[in-house]
Amino acid sequence: MAITRRKTRQLLLKNIPIGGGAPISVQTMTKTDTRNVDATLAQLHELKEAGVDIARLACPDLKAAEAFDAIMKSAPVPIIADIHFDYRLALRVLDAGVDGIRLNPGNLARKDFLPEIVARCRERRVPIRIGVNNGSLRQDLRRRVFAGTMPVEEAMIESALDDIRAIEDLGYDQIKLSLKASDVITTVRVYRMMADRTDVPFHVGLTEAGTVRSGTIKSAMAIGALLMDGLCDTIRVSLTGNSKEEVFVGQRLLANVGERNAGPNLVSCPSCGRVEIGLERAAHAVEERLRNYPQENISVSVMGCAVNGPGEGQISDFGIAGGRGKGAIYRLGKVVRGCKEEEMVDVLFEEIDKWIAAGRPKEEIDPSVMEAVLNAKPMNETADV
Repeated sequence: MAITRRKTRQLLLKNIPIGGGAPISVQTMTKTDTRNVDATLAQLHELKEAGVDIARLACPDLKAAEAFDAIMKSAPVPIIADIHFDYRLALRVLDAGVDGIRLNPGNLARKDFLPEIVARCRERRVPIRIGVNNGSLRQDLRRRVFAGTMPVEEAMIESALDDIRAIEDLGYDQIKLSLKASDVITTVRVYRMMADRTDVPFHVGLTEAGTVRSGTIKSAMAIGALLMDGLCDTIRVSLTGNSKEEVFVGQRLLANVGERNAGPNLVSCPSCGRVEIGLERAAHAVEERLRNYPQENISVSVMGCAVNGPGEGQISDFGIAGGRGKGAIYRLGKVVRGCKEEEMVDVLFEEIDKWIAAGRPKEEIDPSVMEAVLNAKPMNETADV
């Protein structure tokens, strides 16, 4: 069932539409020193290969702002400059031709220069993201939160509405909004509370989520809930780790709610005492190699015992079912190869590559497959493969 998306205005970040029913885009942030142009461009090209739609770059000082001159000439994806405290940095990166800027008007030291920033954005229709974090609220709101006289969600919303109003009063509407906290409950709650108070597109994420392992779990909970609510227009997964991991997690989140071409889908059993092969090793090897097939919308199963192995192997596009040191490679319900356990992963990808080389022929599961699944004998009862 398709998700019903919140209705918003639409803006264009270079060639990427955001909001207004446009596909949900995946963002990340480079983790290089922006002042190192070569390293930053190299990472941007890696992220483009990984499938990112938009990249944001830190801009902590004037030297970093000046680096945007060279970066914008070769950037392979739309670029957002992350601006804090100093309005002059915003003006400088706009001169360099950035595609978008992220501002927190509450922490700009000189509020009187907001009209100039907005005027410069309006010249090229450069979108502005208002980035409100629960950890960087303006002082008057922070005092009320700490005093217990205002819930943090209401403080974030008041800050956001004030900032939206300030920019719209200057005659500009190309705005998107993030309302990030470092915990799941606050993040989900504040976006839900804000949803009917503005038609500004939402940039959704959980800030400072943690390492790849723990941060992925928390991000999946927060972003996943808001995806199901239809409240996401663009997303960023924030992890202490490689930016490509952020892109990977973001894409998988979208794929699992039908908002993006799914790409490869790995099905693997959790392992138990019935498993008779090196299942974990095989599953990790398959998952890693599937990263080289991001555009292939296929399901691949890696199963390790007689209970679910043959069944999953027969209804996946491709599959491994293993037992007692042997493996069977399946393609849409048919065993196409038998092999030794140590050869299973290589043989699986040989079959996938053959299918791609043949033009990805569309095939149907044989009608007898489901009957075969129901009557399949355990691997250790079948003939040697």
